[in-house]
Amino acid sequence: MIYLNTYEQLLQDADNAHVTVHEAIDLNGDTASSKRLDGLYIDNHIALDSQLKTTAEKTAILAEEIGHHFTSVGDITDLKDAGSRQQELDARLWGYNRLIGLRGIIRAFEHHCQNRYEMAEYLDVPEDYLEEALSCYRSKYGVYTLVDNYTIYFIPNISVMKHF
Repeated sequence: MIYLNTYEQLLQDADNAHVTVHEAIDLNGDTASSKRLDGLYIDNHIALDSQLKTTAEKTAILAEEIGHHFTSVGDITDLKDAGSRQQELDARLWGYNRLIGLRGIIRAFEHHCQNRYEMAEYLDVPEDYLEEALSCYRSKYGVYTLVDNYTIYFIPNISVMKHF
């Protein structure tokens, strides 16, 4: 059996969806703009910026860009437009759910992850990406949510309780 890391699994997902991924593309040129572009989805093609350093960073960006393939319609580059912002959020949520999700939080708990760093490492995502996902889930679910025989608490800190 061949083991694929999360990034390789996403590359396979993209291929299965007939999306071509172009890695190490210079998306930002020589500009020192404060708003970097790490990834871009256009017409079944995803470009990943050459400045992405770690596999975890590439994984997080690729997940969101695949999310655009499944959730976005048209040109959404104008983030002053409410519809564009919503599609951006939808793609980001798709990525969070693909890479982390409520069941991923439970799996991390079952593997004895004790803090956000260990969770991020276990889930193979950057720690700041995990924090953004948890914040998103906190906004969506509030203090806690129930999944099967588990309660996931988002406030005051992420924790999981198994019900017997």
